[in-house]
Amino acid sequence: MHLSDVIVGAIVAGAIALIAWRAHALTRGGAIAAFVVGTLTYGAGMIPFTLVLLAFFIPSVMLSRVGKARKRGLVDVGKSGPRDAWQVAANGGVATACAVVWALARDPHWAVAFAGAYAAATADTWGTEIGTLVRQAPRSILTFRRLPTGLSGGVTAVGTLAEIVGALWIGTVALRAFGPITWPLTFPVSSWTDYPPVSLDPVDSGLWLRLALAIPLGGFLGALADSVLGATVQELRHCDACGRDCETDPHACGAPTRLVRGVRGVSNDVVNLLATLVGAVVAFTLA
Repeated sequence: MHLSDVIVGAIVAGAIALIAWRAHALTRGGAIAAFVVGTLTYGAGMIPFTLVLLAFFIPSVMLSRVGKARKRGLVDVGKSGPRDAWQVAANGGVATACAVVWALARDPHWAVAFAGAYAAATADTWGTEIGTLVRQAPRSILTFRRLPTGLSGGVTAVGTLAEIVGALWIGTVALRAFGPITWPLTFPVSSWTDYPPVSLDPVDSGLWLRLALAIPLGGFLGALADSVLGATVQELRHCDACGRDCETDPHACGAPTRLVRGVRGVSNDVVNLLATLVGAVVAFTLA
């Protein structure tokens, strides 16, 4: 990681974060966190890694603006509106760490892990943003009991399909963007000091297929882990004043809430962070 790359990354990330903040896609704290994530990502992996980051960020912001009136009515969910610093860190923290390790070690597995983390963040975000728009009531991923729209741990057929598409999207962008970065995983060479000769042919199609599936599969399993963790260890609270389950304290009505399930302190942001970690680990392992 060179200082000049970090400076360029800071300029690019600063511009994008400022635009997102002015467009009310990020809070002030979220813009600062996005600036840090973007700077480190560009400084570590330059344009290829930044393209994967933008492939997550731009569509996710656009989807969050679809059906805003309906989403504003989901008063029981943990957070809505512009993304704050914790949300940015939860979605991009693991990927950024993978990018920095890749810059230091030049091991292509970490590049795949980086994309796997963003595939999980994308799959989860698309599943949530699109799933909350359908009129179909979500069901608990564990008990299949109907849940209020927006509460963690609930899944719908449309939302699950959106997760698959989101994971495939990041996998496609990453493989196209990375190019020579991932060649050592599909060429018969044990180590690399630079890019391989153009004359080399990939190993059997099985290795290439495994690499092509590593990122989207990591993304989907990360989103699946998000739903399972959301239905088990994430805080679920109850507002006695409204008689409603929710994820906040106090509730949107202003009344205090009590913990009825999960581990105290395990919020949706914590679950999102763990989901991206699952995506990174799965992609790293399969690659």
